[in-house]
Amino acid sequence: MMKVLFLPLFQMNTGHHKVADTLIDFLRRQFPAVESKKIDFLSYCNELMEKMVSEAYLRWIRSHPTSYHRVYKTFMYQEPPRFEFVSFEPWLPYFESKMKKMLEQERPDLIVCTHSFPSRILQQLKRKQALFVPVVNVYTDFFMNSVWGKRFIDYHFVPHPEAKWELVTKYGVDEGRIVVTGIPVHDVFMNTVETRRKRRPIHILVAGGNQGLGNMMAFLRAARASTLFRYSVLCGANRELYDEIASWKLPHIRPLPYIADPQEMNRLYDEVDAVVTKPGGVTVSELLHKRIPMFTIDCLPGQERINLQYLQRNGLIYDLAEPNGGEQNMFRLLNDDVEKNRFFRRVSDYFAGVEKTGQEALAEMVTAMPRRLVWRVLHP
Repeated sequence: MMKVLFLPLFQMNTGHHKVADTLIDFLRRQFPAVESKKIDFLSYCNELMEKMVSEAYLRWIRSHPTSYHRVYKTFMYQEPPRFEFVSFEPWLPYFESKMKKMLEQERPDLIVCTHSFPSRILQQLKRKQALFVPVVNVYTDFFMNSVWGKRFIDYHFVPHPEAKWELVTKYGVDEGRIVVTGIPVHDVFMNTVETRRKRRPIHILVAGGNQGLGNMMAFLRAARASTLFRYSVLCGANRELYDEIASWKLPHIRPLPYIADPQEMNRLYDEVDAVVTKPGGVTVSELLHKRIPMFTIDCLPGQERINLQYLQRNGLIYDLAEPNGGEQNMFRLLNDDVEKNRFFRRVSDYFAGVEKTGQEALAEMVTAMPRRLVWRVLHP
């Protein structure tokens, strides 16, 4: 039996976990003889450490988003990664030893990283020739931060051709080890509704309420007095947000709880005309596959802000900027058939650069590997 180990980071529900779950679900359906397992590496190292780091991260982005973004760009979006030399280097031996111990226990035949931190540790082991198991980076944003291991990682599933070009020219990665897959999404979202019936009023999905941050709430409060659109609001695990919207008792704004089932989420996508969301890599990729116009009012600092720059540059999302004027701008764009056709063409141009899906690339890799590799970790 072949074993594939997936390594996201943190216990919280993030795009790293969603992509890992998507690929695990695919393997279990298509290759039932393959064992798939997901481990949060930070919790494996120390559960208290994971809890403290994740809570500190959430507090930081909520209370000081500007400083978080500045630190993220300075220490995690530059090469060489400055954070490694400032604060990370002393911890490397600890994390390397933990990673080696985990791999000796799990004995995987293939390792899939959906977060940059485990990838960085595995790169260190590869560089020291302490690990020979193939490692795949599956990138979950529209850019590659400087923490990801790159030169010594075996395979890369990248979001677009620009990322492939960056790996080849900047890091000397062999082109044959890079596949442009886009950000992997569940197979169910690849069933596109070619023509959406015109609804009156227009139905808007508001997503990204799990954190309940920033201008999203201001946008919804401004929409209370208007009947220009009908809204469904995904509140995620944010019970406070759900209860507040429910207390309004407005027929044109309905709160929805967390939706875990991809089939149910896909049905909701098929019911709406557009989505207001934060530019998280996985959610945006689902909407691109569904060819649904996207608008954003707010985004988290760090990853989402950098994602937004790529999406705006390629015309894949509309930034409403000011929540008070958001409805009028949306109404104008959604009723402009010429602009909508331009948007659909830009989405088609994006997918024209995708070589195969993440599922197809992973299936080819699993099929080509021996049924059970001789598992080797060389100790220094």
